[in-house]
Amino acid sequence: MTVTTDLVSYEEALATYDPVMGLEVHVELGTKTKMFCGCSTELKQGANSQTCPTCLGLPGALPVVNEIGVESAIKIGLALNCEIAEWCRFARKNYFYPDMPKNFQTSQYDEPIAFNGYLDVQLEDGEVFRVQIERAHMEEDTGKSTHVGGATGRIHGASHSLLDYNRAGIPLIEIVTKPIEGAGERAPEVAKAYVAELREVIKALDVSEARMDKGQMRCDVNLSLRPHGREEFGTRSETKNVNSLRSVERAARFEIQRHAAVLNGGGTIVQETRHFHEEDGSTTSGRIKDNAEDYRYFPEPDLVPVAPARTWVEELRAGLPEMPRVRRNRLREEWGVSEHDMQSILNAGAVDPIVATIEAGADSAAARKWWMGEMARNANETGKALDELPVTPVQVARVAELVAKGELNDKLARQVFEGVLAGEGTPDEVVEKRGLKVVSDEGALTTAVDEAIAGNPAIADKIRSGKVAAAGALVGAVMKATRGQADAARVKELILEKLGVEG
Repeated sequence: MTVTTDLVSYEEALATYDPVMGLEVHVELGTKTKMFCGCSTELKQGANSQTCPTCLGLPGALPVVNEIGVESAIKIGLALNCEIAEWCRFARKNYFYPDMPKNFQTSQYDEPIAFNGYLDVQLEDGEVFRVQIERAHMEEDTGKSTHVGGATGRIHGASHSLLDYNRAGIPLIEIVTKPIEGAGERAPEVAKAYVAELREVIKALDVSEARMDKGQMRCDVNLSLRPHGREEFGTRSETKNVNSLRSVERAARFEIQRHAAVLNGGGTIVQETRHFHEEDGSTTSGRIKDNAEDYRYFPEPDLVPVAPARTWVEELRAGLPEMPRVRRNRLREEWGVSEHDMQSILNAGAVDPIVATIEAGADSAAARKWWMGEMARNANETGKALDELPVTPVQVARVAELVAKGELNDKLARQVFEGVLAGEGTPDEVVEKRGLKVVSDEGALTTAVDEAIAGNPAIADKIRSGKVAAAGALVGAVMKATRGQADAARVKELILEKLGVEG
């Protein structure tokens, strides 16, 4: 029984205990139809509109395995360095819950399609940590329950619940790690890095968008503590359905501090599921779990075993894309950036936009500059991901081209992006509508320079005496007079020429 729910400091917890983690990640596959029937996986329709007798579990309806779902599972297994089963089968995981219309989930039990793999993940300081993979197996998602009438949106305190079975039967791959030991104080960081790298792998395979904010990928964080020097694992807690990278790290850290507080206070850790709360990073108790839940697994009698031909498996292996970590290292060398800068680009979700912008004709420095600067700032202000912004890599490359040609300066380029993001059209249309091109008429520039010199004789004298840095004030005056549309470098050249000073 728990004696205390207070937290100890993270440092105090790690001084006494070693954390052991297990991460279970569910990935929603991007197939057009469900795992065992022909219903669409498009969830934008009305509630219960994407259902049929099979995914509703009606008597007499027989399932058929989605071949693309199996193919996706094999690709994931291969990318995670797993062995691919020569023969495996589905099982019925029996339990009653309203969002399970069949009262069982079609899953895999002791015969997963992929097993015994690993994923190397790189931490922010460059250290590589290997996470061992226990298994990756196929299953189907459940329906969606909406609890109405309560203050929290959970079943406790609700007056009634609504059920939507559109999601029931959507293909899932569950990826389960072996116990993650030896991470020590970096355990939460390892958890976050693992889920981040796994997400990049899934996206590279093009089997799912892996959007955690949309529930396409979610993580259960299992955590236990054991005193230093002890081999036996402690009792674990399971924080369910954590849906962001930051939250995975926060959930692991909170549970380390909570477990340590309970153990230091003489209490006993209860094996249970827990809910994570985004607002403060805490977890609260869900339901008690026995050491072995009796799901009464038995082989699914309505589905034949899956026996992937070795030739098919090898064809899929040969067709795997470049893995994200290998790709990042290649790009980092090509772009000439540091590990830290590459990590920042990855954290911002900017790798693919930058690559696409380079492919559209921009140089790597310009592509990085605009995506990590102006675009990242707008994404932060609007709460969107970079790939959700109303601007394309082709448009970013076009602005970079205009800057390279001297038709825009950085200040004007930012105004062009402002117009594009506001829906005013393409970069060229925004330039035309707003009149944003750099003033390149030498006559107009010369006039502006003459006026600036005449209006600031003291500064002009300083420049004539050799204080070239003072030219910045005259450049500023010209830029102001031309509404920022002059080429600052050319303006400085004209000023020095007029005053007879060497640059």
